[in-house]
Order: sequence, then C-alpha cells, then structure tokens
Amino acid sequence: QVQLVESGGGLVQVGGSLRLSCAASGTIFSISDMGWFRQAPGKQRELVAVIISAGSTNYADSVKGRFTISRDNAKNTVYLQMNGLKPEDTAVYYCNVKGRLAAKFFPFDSWGQGTPVTVSS
Repeated sequence: QVQLVESGGGLVQVGGSLRLSCAASGTIFSISDMGWFRQAPGKQRELVAVIISAGSTNYADSVKGRFTISRDNAKNTVYLQMNGLKPEDTAVYYCNVKGRLAAKFFPFDSWGQGTPVTVSS
C-alpha cells in the first residue's frame, strides 16, 4: 500500500517560516493530486493547497501569497513552504496524496499522520 511520512512542523513566531515535507512510498504506479490540509482545534479540516501532476496549483484564500506548494515527482514528495506565518495558521497539517497503485492500477487516497504547526505571537 502507500505510506506517507510528514516532517517539518514545529513552533515558530509570528512572521516566521516553516517548510513541510511529505514523502510517499509503497507500490505506487502514479500520483495525481498532492495536497495539504489543516485542522485547527475545534474546527473542521480545510484545504490549504493542492498541486496536480501537471503542476497546476490551488490555494485557500487565507494563504495565497504566503504559502507555496511544490512537488518532486522523482521523490514522490510534496512540500509546503509557509512564510509570513500568523497565529491563525496554527493547526495540525496533513498531507493527502491520490494516485494509482502498481497492482491493477487501483486508485488510492492516502493521508499522512499529521504534523503540528504552532505560531506564537
């Protein structure tokens, strides 16, 4: 199957930067969408950014101009560069990867374990 390993979360001051990484491994034939979601305490999980295989990106309005999503297809890895962090960015960040397995090209939709990001004022 597919395993996702996230890294890069932590504690940062307002205006600081963090870079999240998420590496996918397993019996993967292809990957289509790679994205980041976040869930703050007491709130629903929300989309932060997504990048498709062709490279097109989509961002939540709240992070446009501050966050940048990118991917390294050779490494099956997606990144989220977060600049100008605000207290309202505090959340657990989850990566999400969609694609097809090598076995019979079954589709998969996998989630990372989550990495916490805390922005202190």
